[in-house]
Amino acid sequence: MGVNTDGRREVLGVATGPSEAETFWKGFLRSLADRGLRGVKLVISDNHKGLRVAASRVFHAAMQRCRVHWMRNVLAHVPAKQRPGVIAMIKTIFAQETA
Repeated sequence: MGVNTDGRREVLGVATGPSEAETFWKGFLRSLADRGLRGVKLVISDNHKGLRVAASRVFHAAMQRCRVHWMRNVLAHVPAKQRPGVIAMIKTIFAQETA
């Protein structure tokens, strides 16, 4: 998925591979570049090392951790009884209009 200049999400491509290794991601991202994808500044994903390396090499793009995966990792370190409060606090952080 990508976000165009109008702020709308678009499907950029779909592929399957044997793993999420750098080799797969590099080939997939190069296929997008070969079809004309330019100006990629930020890639948001889970924390797959292969994708991080491939995005950096193909597009020289910055990486940002997906909010859902980040939240799952945070909550794995929070006792179950405290999770609702932690979730509420984190949601207010993400809801702020300015930094």
